[in-house]
Amino acid sequence: MQNLNAIPLSALRAIEVIARTGTLARAAEELGVTLGALSQRLTKSEAALGRPLFIRTPYGLKPTEVCADIAPRLTRAIGDLSSIVSDIRAVDNSVLTVSVAPIFASRWLIWRIHKFNEQNPTIKVRIEPTSDVVDLNITEVDVGIRVSEDPSMGRNAVKLLDQRVFPICSPEVAQNINSPTDLLKLPVICENEKLYGWGSWLVEYGISDQSLQPGPTYADASLCLDAAMMGQGVFMAWETLACDALERGQVVSPFQQRSCTGATYWFATSRISAEKSSVRKFKSWLQSELECSIRHWRSDQG
Repeated sequence: MQNLNAIPLSALRAIEVIARTGTLARAAEELGVTLGALSQRLTKSEAALGRPLFIRTPYGLKPTEVCADIAPRLTRAIGDLSSIVSDIRAVDNSVLTVSVAPIFASRWLIWRIHKFNEQNPTIKVRIEPTSDVVDLNITEVDVGIRVSEDPSMGRNAVKLLDQRVFPICSPEVAQNINSPTDLLKLPVICENEKLYGWGSWLVEYGISDQSLQPGPTYADASLCLDAAMMGQGVFMAWETLACDALERGQVVSPFQQRSCTGATYWFATSRISAEKSSVRKFKSWLQSELECSIRHWRSDQG
């Protein structure tokens, strides 16, 4: 194993992440380093190994034949090392790292996490907001709260709830809505120009989403919710996004009908993290808190 002295583990990890993610930018984000630092690390790694591992193209980095051959082996090896570290640290339940979609974190979880902290003062919860699906087997993340339409996501995860959508708007805009057809006269707030959820909701009334009036477009659903609060139009929201704004009266839902999108919230863990007492406590608390929210959402529908 003397040849391992020629290159640090951090270099091998950088090679593996770059090969797996396909870009320096995504690899740098996963590793928590700057783009420049990762580029220098790659250059030094290639020099230490005596050969290029990636071909620089206008479309990004393309693995060489050698790199393409070793990349899966590197992923397995680093995954094994990560599992070993997890085994060693498994007895430490003082830190709980949760990977979660930024919108779920900012609009639902952050307003309730203090309850878990009060009940479990010895557990330090670290929230990592990201839209990427983190591989729990090769990172130090304990829990992934994910939204997916793919049923296979549930093989190593526990279902939390189904995602349901419904139109929301400001109280002032709602004064002009008496029937679903009135929605066709109002600007529709879009996330990245997508009419997410409108088709499945409108079909209940025999209306096509092609008849909707385009409104302002924003980069994420959280901004769309803010736009709805400001009276800029109607937005198709979901319960974990809009529930608190509804309760505070910042937006209203003109109709009781809520439509399932086919997406599901999952509580995902690795084999190792599932055994941690802190993870089990967080899972129990999260399920209980969501059940309270669901009962409240259903009661609002009468």
